[in-house]
Amino acid sequence: MFTRSGSLHRRPLASLALVLLSVASVSAFADSVALQANLQPSSEVPPRVSKGHGVLRATFDTTTKMLQWNVIYGDLSGPATMAHFHGPAPVGQNAKVQVPIDKTALPSPINGEAMLSEEQATDLMAGKYYFNIHTEKNPTGEIRGQVMPAN
Repeated sequence: MFTRSGSLHRRPLASLALVLLSVASVSAFADSVALQANLQPSSEVPPRVSKGHGVLRATFDTTTKMLQWNVIYGDLSGPATMAHFHGPAPVGQNAKVQVPIDKTALPSPINGEAMLSEEQATDLMAGKYYFNIHTEKNPTGEIRGQVMPAN
């Protein structure tokens, strides 16, 4: 049988155990961040006239700094000639290539992975990376999208 004082001491311990368990669970999920980008010709700088469109879905592991991606696209003016992650740049500005995509991986869907540096990881997580796909008709890029956390 519990005394009144005994039960009061057990409740805080049980509450503390639940809080610690919750924190541990959140930490386990915090290592992987889902990212996405809606690729459109109007997002290129300057904007392009094209029926091209696409979606990038990516996962970034904040512990290992590994970025993995899948890009599905269609209706470009011709075959993709290049594709890249660029940064750091906000929407409406251009930046240098940070992660090139191998030319053999260009047909849709584009799948790949790369290990990022600490600086690249910081810029990616701050929304300062964009992804674009180039074609012969649009050598500086035909469709582009800012890489942001997925909803």
